[in-house]
Amino acid sequence: MTCNCRVAKYQEANPGVYTIVTFPFLFAVMFGDWGHGICLLLATLVFIIREKKLSGQKLGDITEMTFGGRYVILMMALFSIYTGLVYNEFFSVPFELFGPSAYACRDLSCRDATTAGLIKVREAYPFGVDPVWHGSRSELPFLNSLKMKMSILLGVAQMDLGIILSYFNAKFFKNGVNIWFQFIPQLIFLNSLFGYLSLLIIVKWCTGSKADLYHVMIYMFLSPTDELGENQLFPGQKTTQLVLLLLALVSVPWMLIPKPFLLKKQHEERHQSESYALLQTTDDDSLQPEANHDSHGHEEFEFSEVFVHQLIHTIEFVLGAVSNTASYLRLWALSLAHSELSSVFYEKVLMLAWGFNNVIILIVGIIVFIFATVGVLLVMETLSAFLHALRLHWVEFQNKFYEGDGYKFYPFSFAFVR
Repeated sequence: MTCNCRVAKYQEANPGVYTIVTFPFLFAVMFGDWGHGICLLLATLVFIIREKKLSGQKLGDITEMTFGGRYVILMMALFSIYTGLVYNEFFSVPFELFGPSAYACRDLSCRDATTAGLIKVREAYPFGVDPVWHGSRSELPFLNSLKMKMSILLGVAQMDLGIILSYFNAKFFKNGVNIWFQFIPQLIFLNSLFGYLSLLIIVKWCTGSKADLYHVMIYMFLSPTDELGENQLFPGQKTTQLVLLLLALVSVPWMLIPKPFLLKKQHEERHQSESYALLQTTDDDSLQPEANHDSHGHEEFEFSEVFVHQLIHTIEFVLGAVSNTASYLRLWALSLAHSELSSVFYEKVLMLAWGFNNVIILIVGIIVFIFATVGVLLVMETLSAFLHALRLHWVEFQNKFYEGDGYKFYPFSFAFVR
């Protein structure tokens, strides 16, 4: 059976070095709950403590796969505890671990799960989400905005890392064409649009502006010369957007047109130099064989094929800049899904059973809560977040620099297959 796995090209940038950290972190962004993270950590420690005994036993397929990835899961659990502390969620329950909430009740209205009657009485909560947001009517809009913008920032940062790694690949292999006509225009295009969006997000967080970033980005394309009005976040924003839009438009033909012509020129120069060297080092008796070698030994340069390939690559990057950034919103979606499922199990199962003041109902509720938490949140949600984090690395991150067009190493051997 043949394997279609991509094999790394010799000495190209290795994505595994960065994935060691970014993979468990992106998993934890979707799985952020320090209670669930502790459960995952305890389960992983069992495998690590007993690894000598378990490594000599025959395990089931799923158990063996989990055992093989025990150290990756350990990192995932540690990062999940960290992001859970940032989200301030322990089985969906908030705690004042790092100090009291920055808000207090001004009147009775805040007792009805609203934030209308809250006033700020002290400094901001020192680490993570203030516990007062959990259970309020403003919780979902607040966390929606926070996690969605955080997903965009993380996605743009990781895609920029991928483009920067393509520069080091090109520099190592001494491919100046890829530096000038691939790395630079790609970096300009991505950051002119989504790097600028990331900057707007940070400015909005720092200034507390009420600007609508959707409106800013949409009308940056539709009506770039219109006045921004209340959506202006900094002086000179309109001029900045016009410059960035112009740079994004220029970078597309920059990626598309020059590279095929330069590759053709390089091929012709290389072909002429090789032919000249052969003629200088060949005697009269061997001119005819070398002439045959020239006509058949040199691969012909198909300009149309190279141009079409570059066109496909350019279109793929331009459209991918949009689709890949949108793909990172899965961090936001799965994080909210995990939080809401955890909240439903806690409120509609455990707390509902507690409200009956009946021991039997309480025991049944606890059992159902444990099985639901383990089966859905610690197994299904773990697998779901794992696969989504894997996709983000394999597609959105690695397609910026990782070619994977190498071949497997087979050591020399006198053995042969009949």
